[in-house]
Amino acid sequence: MCPNRAVLQSALERGEQEGGSVEFKERLTKELHLAEGRMESLAAQLRHRVLSGDGEATYVVGVTDDGGIAGISHEDFSESMDVLSLLAEEAGAHIEDVQTWGIADDGSATERDELFVSNRSEGHDADGLVGVATVREGAMLDTDSEHIVVGTAGHVDHGKSTLVGTLVTGQPDDGEGGTRGYLDVQPHEVERGLSADLSYGVYGFDGEGPVRMDNPHRKSDRARVVEESDRLVSFVDTVGHEPWLRTTIRGLVGQKLDYGLLTVAADDGPTKTTREHLGVLLATELPTMVAITKADIVDDERVAEVEREVERLLRDVGKTPLRVERHGVDAAVEEIDENVVPVVTTSAVTMEGLDALDELFERLPKTTADSGEFRMYIDRTYSVTGVGAVASGTIMSGEVEAGDELLLGPMADGAFREVEVRSIEMHYHRVDKAKAGRIVGIALKGVREADVERGMVLLPADADPQPVREFEAEVVVLNHPTRIGDGYEPVVHLETISEAAEFHPRGGQLLPGDSGATTVRFKFRPYLVEEGQRFVFREGQSKGVGTVTGLNPGDDADD
Repeated sequence: MCPNRAVLQSALERGEQEGGSVEFKERLTKELHLAEGRMESLAAQLRHRVLSGDGEATYVVGVTDDGGIAGISHEDFSESMDVLSLLAEEAGAHIEDVQTWGIADDGSATERDELFVSNRSEGHDADGLVGVATVREGAMLDTDSEHIVVGTAGHVDHGKSTLVGTLVTGQPDDGEGGTRGYLDVQPHEVERGLSADLSYGVYGFDGEGPVRMDNPHRKSDRARVVEESDRLVSFVDTVGHEPWLRTTIRGLVGQKLDYGLLTVAADDGPTKTTREHLGVLLATELPTMVAITKADIVDDERVAEVEREVERLLRDVGKTPLRVERHGVDAAVEEIDENVVPVVTTSAVTMEGLDALDELFERLPKTTADSGEFRMYIDRTYSVTGVGAVASGTIMSGEVEAGDELLLGPMADGAFREVEVRSIEMHYHRVDKAKAGRIVGIALKGVREADVERGMVLLPADADPQPVREFEAEVVVLNHPTRIGDGYEPVVHLETISEAAEFHPRGGQLLPGDSGATTVRFKFRPYLVEEGQRFVFREGQSKGVGTVTGLNPGDDADD
């Protein structure tokens, strides 16, 4: 019997008892169970169950009063969780997690994956559901703690994921990239030792120092860090392998990052990919620091040589390197900006330099603003059984709360759809609200997961978005073998949008190193674009950056 199934079996065997912490419900409805008088009674019952369980209660939904498995539809289960969440809030508690099982033909519960808003469900053919919700004492996490987001970059095998894995756990690496395994989530990533998609890590600080994870594979461990920290540091760990440059750009451009962290291995030194990733970081005007990694596998002379190479590389692109070992963390915190780049020499094996990084991350100020209306460009989508469609991404501005009504879009025809926020999770911890800079998963009511796509945006219900197929931009051509002419078709990376587009330069062409104005037209569909947004474009070895200077809303009709 798998652990998840054992949770259900244990709850059924314990049963409902006077003074116990288990409660059976076949179904909860807003009309009946949130009615005046009824809601207060059920909230009192829930509070009693939580107190009886020393701060934790178990609600089994989809069963009869005597524990018989009945099963309810996906829609009814979702409504039941909405009602239970409101009852828990009324009782000063919150839903910690939910697990569900499908109902087999013989009426027994079949195994299902554990459900968190941040996890993807594999789906099931069974029509009915039975679920176990764990309700804990205390309100949902308040996310007003300080929070910075750091995006990593660097060549493959230069130790990005290993460094982050060591930072978030405080555990030294084994010299084989073992701590990287805390971030690689796909079997082929673990087997090959190469990240193939964006990964996420988190650690924090309280009044006594770093708050780290004992085992990042445990979702409860990540949630504990979020709950206990006064200041959070989230990492968006990108991909170093050249074929996945598009994914790296998505991570650096499409997230609301406060800082960039570029890794350069001491045995290898700066590479072509190092220069490309540095170019993307600097093109987005992101304050950046450099970590020279793997100092333990080379001698001091080689470390010094790579430090000089990094300093030359930074000066070649007009930046001022600041050696943290020489000038101190105080100077790095005060001086870091789009022109000054702190450099730290590190080893995930010996832990050299990690104290300096800890102090930097504890003290660096947040650089992105929280003001403005809520807006989140969607980076990933998935479906969770009993919850529905989930959109994840980084909140760009404003804040969002469970129960908010939002607009989702644009759809392929440019329209927006009304949706409702069912629940919000941040690093596997359910929260009642989240604000700008938070990396979250938002469960949406009123839309199928198949209709939610990367590059779409979530906005307040009263917003008046004007998606466009075409916009004006000022661009700089960083690299191109010949010239950019009329009709040039690169991929444009803007926020989480990655879409083929046509360029129509003023004057007919742009040469390498040129800056100039161009009209940009998405080839296939409209997107929400705003003046002032920066973007990266690439096609083969050709790369450039740009800024949106104007919109052409009248030119969004299909060709």
